[in-house]
Amino acid sequence: MNATMEQRLRDELHQFRQDGIYKKLNYIDSPQAPRVTMEGRGQIIILSSNNYLALSNEPSVVRAGKDALERFGAGTASVRFICGTFTVHRELERELAELVGTESSLTYVSCWNANEGLFATLTGPDDIIISDRLNHASIIDAMRLAKSISKCETAVYEHSDLDDLKAKLEASRNKRTRYVVSDGIFSMEGDVAKLAGILELAREHDAVVVVDDSHATGVLGTTGRGTAEHVGVLGEVDIITSTLGKALGGAAGGFTASSAALTDYLTQRARPQLFSNALPCAVAGSALGAVRYLRSHPERVTALHENARYFREQLLARGFKPLEGETPIIPVILGETAKAIQMSNLLLDEGVFVTGFGFPVVPKGEARVRCQVSAGHTKDDLDQALEAFVKVGTRLKLI
Repeated sequence: MNATMEQRLRDELHQFRQDGIYKKLNYIDSPQAPRVTMEGRGQIIILSSNNYLALSNEPSVVRAGKDALERFGAGTASVRFICGTFTVHRELERELAELVGTESSLTYVSCWNANEGLFATLTGPDDIIISDRLNHASIIDAMRLAKSISKCETAVYEHSDLDDLKAKLEASRNKRTRYVVSDGIFSMEGDVAKLAGILELAREHDAVVVVDDSHATGVLGTTGRGTAEHVGVLGEVDIITSTLGKALGGAAGGFTASSAALTDYLTQRARPQLFSNALPCAVAGSALGAVRYLRSHPERVTALHENARYFREQLLARGFKPLEGETPIIPVILGETAKAIQMSNLLLDEGVFVTGFGFPVVPKGEARVRCQVSAGHTKDDLDQALEAFVKVGTRLKLI
C-alpha cells in the first residue's frame, strides 16, 4: 500500500473517532447466550444478538454439528456442482423448504450470497426489481449487481407504502417480469412487511414477490415459519431468501426457497453457487439440528414472543419510547449518533450489551440503540437490563 492511501485511511479512521461513530470490536470468551463473558467483564447480558431462539448453544444443535464434522470432515473442498454436495445439504434443503412453505430450497454460504445469486441470475434488460426503501443492504447491493450484470431496471417504493408500490407496478407494466422485494422483518425498525397487501398487488399486476426473511425465520408465526405464517399466507410467497445465521443456530449460511425449477436453475447458473465452496457440513448439520429442534419445540417461539412483548411494555412504562412493533427487535430512537454510541458504552458499564447505530446504517437524526430479545432471556435478565436502561437514561436526561 502506498503512503498516500495509508494516510487517507488513517485520516478517515480519525474522523470516525471524532464523530463518535467508530465501532469498537468487543470480544466474547464464551458461547453466544443470553449472558456471556466479554473481555474480562464477567457476565454481560446480551441484548444485541440475532440468536433469537437461543439455539446457538443448545446441546442438541451443537451435537448435530459435531456429528456432521466427524462424519463428513472439516470442509467440503469443492463447489456444489463438482463434488461439494453432501447428503446433509440435501436433508437440510428439504427441511428448510418444508419449514418456509415452498417446494424446494438451495443453500449458500450466506444470505448475502443468496440475494446476490438470485437477481443477477434471473433478471435481464426487460425486467425490473422494485424494492422497499428500507430493505437490507444485501438486497440493495444485489440490485446494484444485477443492474450492472443483467442491465435490468430498478425502482424503490417508500417504506411499506402500498400505494407507492402500486404506482411503481403500474408504471412498469411493459416489463417482462416485475420483482417486488421486501424484508420480512426490517432489521433496523423491527416492523413487519405488509406481506398480504404486497401479494395482493403482485397478483393484480402479475409480479413476482421476493421476501428476505432473515430476521423472521424461526421468529414470526406461532411455529416460527416466518412472515408468511405470521400474516396467514404460508405457501403463497414466490421466492424466500433467509439465513441460517440468526434464529436457526446462528452459525452461518443462507438459502433461497421457491419452486424446484427455480432452485435447479440457480444451481446451474448462480455464480455464488458455481464459484464458491459449498456450506461446510458441520454448519449444515447444526442448522439441520436447529430446524428439527424448532419443529419439535414450538414453545421456544412462544417464549420469544412473550419476552419481546414484556420488554417493550416495560421500556414504555419506564418512560422510553421504543418504536412500535411486535417483533424481538426493539429500537429506542435517540437522534444523534454520538448519543447512541454513548448510551451503548454506558449500558455496557452496567453489564448490558446493546449496540448503538447511527448514519449511514440508519438515516441522519434517527440514531438508536437496538435491543434484541431472545427466548433464552429470563425475567431476571430483562429486569436487570431495564434497571440499567433507567440508570443510564436518567444520567443522559432521556427520561
